[in-house]
Amino acid sequence: MILHHIQTSATTDNALNCCLRYIASEDSIILANDAINCLLQSHWQQKLQDIQIYILSEDIQARGLTALLPSSANISIIDYDQFVLATLKHTKVITW
Repeated sequence: MILHHIQTSATTDNALNCCLRYIASEDSIILANDAINCLLQSHWQQKLQDIQIYILSEDIQARGLTALLPSSANISIIDYDQFVLATLKHTKVITW
């Protein structure tokens, strides 16, 4: 079970696309920094709908996206303490 850590925007980097090629059904993704912007686009929402997604609340607030991000059962908004717990829950963390 891998936690995939994506930090770059899907419009300027291929990290998220690359990650999705290798992700397994039990893996999770944490979107941090500009990577959270992908959730504003419907085609990314569809690609990520079956994957457990974590988003750092600090990144949402810093970008003023609180009211813009979709609410979904597979998306969890977490803080840094919960991020640490997520890394411990998974057997490996890969930063793309």
